[in-house]
Amino acid sequence: MTPQELYDMLRRTQEPQGYFFNQDRAHVMELMEALLLNKERYGYMGCPCRLCCDDRERDADIICPCAYREADVAEYGSCYCNLYVSRQWNQGKIEHRYVPERRPADRAMF
Repeated sequence: MTPQELYDMLRRTQEPQGYFFNQDRAHVMELMEALLLNKERYGYMGCPCRLCCDDRERDADIICPCAYREADVAEYGSCYCNLYVSRQWNQGKIEHRYVPERRPADRAMF
């Protein structure tokens, strides 16, 4: 699968749920490439903005879209990676603020 194919597939499934890709196309395509690289490395699309530990069960919360996306987008208009955003975020109707890490530190230790 190519980054463009992944983008098209995810766009079709995520937009109806209210999750849009960041309008910064270069940023989004870099993340698509990183997701595919993680799929090749680990067998799953671990979040490219976090360290995967090569244990699907332990990394389940950071398989994209991660378990934290819904809360991040609801509160900040964007997920941690700035991959998935709200329509209002893309339209510049809400401030683009830093999204803090929600993943508990003990989940990231391996």
